[in-house]
Amino acid sequence: MRISSNFDSGNIQVISATSPQDIQLSICKDNQSEFYQWFHFKLDTTAFVSHGITIKNLAKSAYPDGWQNYQAVASYDRQEWFRVESEFDGDNLVIQHTPEFPQVYYAYFAPYSYERHLDLLAWAQQSEQCKPYHLGETLDGRDMSLLIIGEPAEGKKSIWVTARQHPGETMAEWLVEGFLHRLLDEDDGLAKWLLDKAVFYVVPNMNPDGSARGHLRTNAKGVNLNREWQTPSIENSPEVYFVKQKMQEVGVDMFLDVHGDEALPYNFVAGCEGNPNYNERLQGLESSFKQALLTATPEFQDTYGYEKDKPGESNLTVAANAIGHEFDCLSYTLEMPFKDNIELPDAVYGWSPIRCKQLGEDVMVAMRSIVDMLR
Repeated sequence: MRISSNFDSGNIQVISATSPQDIQLSICKDNQSEFYQWFHFKLDTTAFVSHGITIKNLAKSAYPDGWQNYQAVASYDRQEWFRVESEFDGDNLVIQHTPEFPQVYYAYFAPYSYERHLDLLAWAQQSEQCKPYHLGETLDGRDMSLLIIGEPAEGKKSIWVTARQHPGETMAEWLVEGFLHRLLDEDDGLAKWLLDKAVFYVVPNMNPDGSARGHLRTNAKGVNLNREWQTPSIENSPEVYFVKQKMQEVGVDMFLDVHGDEALPYNFVAGCEGNPNYNERLQGLESSFKQALLTATPEFQDTYGYEKDKPGESNLTVAANAIGHEFDCLSYTLEMPFKDNIELPDAVYGWSPIRCKQLGEDVMVAMRSIVDMLR
């Protein structure tokens, strides 16, 4: 047997591997951080032999509740990721699986590689509607890439979509892939209609360094980007600094920041009701967007989610709150599960890349419902 993670987004440490039924592993912390939860590794072994893989010391992981009723994902070809039997005892996740091939990959959620990220950017630029824009460089020297979709003109709205501030939340970039595929479909009537009304500014990956390093939540320096939006800096959070700089240049009429939640088995949004400038207009926009998304897909719900902030008590270092406040605009955090959508369970795949991409397409339906009301 051989266990390795020396590849894009790989993360695991081998404690011992004495037999197929006694593999003991642990997850490495994000660099200069106490966060850990994301794992991604490859097992070379004998096919059709039962394996017991224990990932230890999870009681002190970033979100221990995330392991309850959680099933790990596995893949033979790194394209199709299916769920495998997993059980959590309060500190250890035990994966029981009989591989059908000599090499199998396991991960916390279906990975979205840096190479696929680059492929997405290269594909998108081939549309006449899309212009790639270089915002700057990360701490590790990777590109911070923005896609500008649509032709700016007087009266058009500026709609921003960002994803993967927390790099382990790969479902966010899967959603953006689906969103872009529909928005750039020249035969799609809804896409044409929206592009007549708005220009879209899309950052598919806010944290390419953390993504490549196999981090859960932070950038190369161990900084949680979603707590940097009040005072970002080149030294600690250039990713946020460059995006916010461009936002201030072109304006923001709507902002959607896409994430994943470890514990809650639902798709939901979190708004800006705690912002000092929150008012009836913004409340109406939030309500209209949610109602349209509820109508568009049963994958979305508005019963379960985060506790709402009290008036004036929002955390203005968080992206959605900071941008909603600064630009007096509709600003939402969209959350998806690592586990499954408990209201529409899928025993084989759970919440999956295909479903993420479909939700990305459905988000456009909700945008249609509010675009004329944004200003």
